[in-house]
Amino acid sequence: MRKLLIALMGIFVAVGGARADGALARDTSDPLYMLGIEETLSQTTLTFWDNVLRAGQAVSYGMNDRLTIGANVHYQIDFDGDEDGFSAIDVGGAYRMSDGSDNSAQLISDVLFGLKFGGSSHVRTPYFADSTYYAGLRFGRQWSGVTLAATVKSNWIFDDTRGMSYIDMTPEVYFRLDPDMRLGFDFTWRKATNPDYDQEWIGGKFVRQYGRTQYIGHVDYEFESEDFQVGAQINILF
Repeated sequence: MRKLLIALMGIFVAVGGARADGALARDTSDPLYMLGIEETLSQTTLTFWDNVLRAGQAVSYGMNDRLTIGANVHYQIDFDGDEDGFSAIDVGGAYRMSDGSDNSAQLISDVLFGLKFGGSSHVRTPYFADSTYYAGLRFGRQWSGVTLAATVKSNWIFDDTRGMSYIDMTPEVYFRLDPDMRLGFDFTWRKATNPDYDQEWIGGKFVRQYGRTQYIGHVDYEFESEDFQVGAQINILF
C-alpha cells in the first residue's frame, strides 16, 4: 500500500495544469472540498440496490477555514425482507493540515476523524458493530479542470468477542467539464481483519450545478458481492 501511495503522490506532482482558484468555492462534490467559515452544507441522498432503498441526510458546518464538523444518518427499506431501519449515526469532522500553499508539491491534506454509533443491526456494517471509530488522511491536488485525491481511512470496532478493524483506501479523479458540469470516478479497496468483510468498489458520478445547489447521479459496483447500486444526491450550500 505504501508503494501505491508514493506512486499517487508522484502523479499529483507531475501532472501539469493551472492551480485551482476561487471558482471551486461552491463545488461541494469535489473530493477535496472544504467548507468556509460558518458555511453549512446539506447533502440528501437516495440509493437503490437489490430491492433495497436507502435515504440519507448529512449536515456539515464550517467552524473556520480549516475545521469542518458534521453528522449523517440513513434509513433503509427492504422490499423483499425485514432488513428495515436506521443506520448508525455518524458524527465526525475534517481538519485541513495544508491548503497546498505552504509546500513545494502544492498538496492539500486533511485529517479525518469520527464515530458511528447505534442503528439497527439489519443496517450496521458489520451487523454486530454497536460503535465504529475511524481516523484517516485525505490528500491530493486541485487544478482548474481536474482534482486528484486519495483517502486512507482506518476503522476500529471494539466488541467482546468479534472485534474487528479494516482499512479503506480510495483514489479519486474529478473533472470540471465546464462551469456547471462535473464528472468523477473512484475506486475503494477495503481490507479487513476478517476476510469476509473485504470489499472492492468502483463508482462514477455526474454533477450538474445551479448556483449553490448541485444535483448528482451516481452508479457503483462491488466486485465481491456483485452488488450494483444507482442513486441520486442533492447538495445545498448555505
